[in-house]
Amino acid sequence: MFGIPGKQAVTLTPKAASQVAKLMTSAGHAGLRIGIKKGGCAGMEYTMEYVETTDPNDEVVEQDGARVMIAPMAQMFLFGTEIDYETSLLESGFKFRNPNVTEACGCGESIKFG
Repeated sequence: MFGIPGKQAVTLTPKAASQVAKLMTSAGHAGLRIGIKKGGCAGMEYTMEYVETTDPNDEVVEQDGARVMIAPMAQMFLFGTEIDYETSLLESGFKFRNPNVTEACGCGESIKFG
């Protein structure tokens, strides 16, 4: 595992934890797995998928009834990230506040790490 002993890789705001927990309960998922893949105009994109089982190599974060798994290849990129859930007139979704990002594209979907 990557990170500092005793410190979670990511944190969830109360809104994000509530949304993840609600979706886990309603659909019977084990949790939400977050990863990173190559793509987008800045070079990398976040991936999110609800999963039925935990991979033994995942970093598991449990907070307020929500379970988030960080894929092994994403752990070093996501360490220190706060995940929020925002609702607006035009869209609703998870937002990442990641201190490791050095550049983001205008659409907010693509990121770059130093």
